[in-house]
Amino acid sequence: MEATAEQGADVIAAVAHGALGGAIDPFTFRLAIFVLAIFVGYFVVWSVTPALHTPLMSVTNAISSVIVVGALLAVGVHLAADASWISKLFGFIALVFASVNIFGGFLVTQRMLAMYKKKG
Repeated sequence: MEATAEQGADVIAAVAHGALGGAIDPFTFRLAIFVLAIFVGYFVVWSVTPALHTPLMSVTNAISSVIVVGALLAVGVHLAADASWISKLFGFIALVFASVNIFGGFLVTQRMLAMYKKKG
C-alpha cells in the first residue's frame, strides 16, 4: 500500500502527540510566543522610516500609560492587600519602567520635533 503525504503527516502528528504526553506545556507555549514577538518587534522597529518615528512614539507612550494604570492597580488596590508582596513588587517595577518609557519617549519626541523647526 502506498501512503500519501497526508497520511504521513498524520502519523508524524500522532507520534509527536504521544511523545509529548498529549499536551504542550503552557510555559513552553508562552515562551515560544515571547521569542517570536521579540523577533517580530525587532524587525518592525528597525524597518520604520525616521519620518514615522514621532507618531509611533506617541502610540508607544499611550500603551505605556495603560501599563502605568495596570501597575498602579497592582500596587495600590485594596483587593491587592491580600496579594503577596512579590506581586506588589512586580507592579512597582512595572510602574517605574513604564514611567521611564513615557517620559523618555516625550523627551525623544520633543527632540525629533525640534529638528523640523526652522532656525532663525
